[in-house]
Amino acid sequence: MTAHSDPTVQPVPTSVVEQVDAADTTLSNPQRAVISLGSNLGNRLETLQGAVDALEDTPGLRVKAVSPVYETEPWGVEPGSQPAYFNAVVVVRTTLPPSSLLERAQAVEEAFHRVRDERWGPRTIDVDIVAYADVVSDDPVLTLPHPRAHERAFVLAPWHDVEPEAQLAGHGPVAQLLDDITREGVAARADLELRLPE
Repeated sequence: MTAHSDPTVQPVPTSVVEQVDAADTTLSNPQRAVISLGSNLGNRLETLQGAVDALEDTPGLRVKAVSPVYETEPWGVEPGSQPAYFNAVVVVRTTLPPSSLLERAQAVEEAFHRVRDERWGPRTIDVDIVAYADVVSDDPVLTLPHPRAHERAFVLAPWHDVEPEAQLAGHGPVAQLLDDITREGVAARADLELRLPE
């Protein structure tokens, strides 16, 4: 007997699916995710802190660590044509699947009126998922880990500060990756600090 001819098999109503999804956010098996933040418009430190707080306010997500702040020369543009970036990395525990975490990251960007008008243009806030557990995925909507994280000092340096033993799936230890690239134009700002949400 095939499933199709089995009268007991009914499509699951949408309302039930939604309830299951809602219950999902309270699961006790959270995954670790690494999120990078960057801002080069407006009050950059305030914006980064606002993004950290917005992530913490997400159901099914807890911010576990916030890195030191780094100041980074903008990449791929004429020197001096844009303000420097402030960058940081946040380590979170979350029961959200990667797709929902991406939606939340984009919602945080929208909340700060991020404008995506040019590829390397200045932006109020960038919220990028660097890694999610040990997931390796080439889904074009959300490639995991982030396809350029392994060559970006402004991601690796703050991440290494909060997780010295961290590994980037498919690439190896963050410490080693950091040794292999230049830190030029990426400087720690010991005078600036992001707070972990209360």
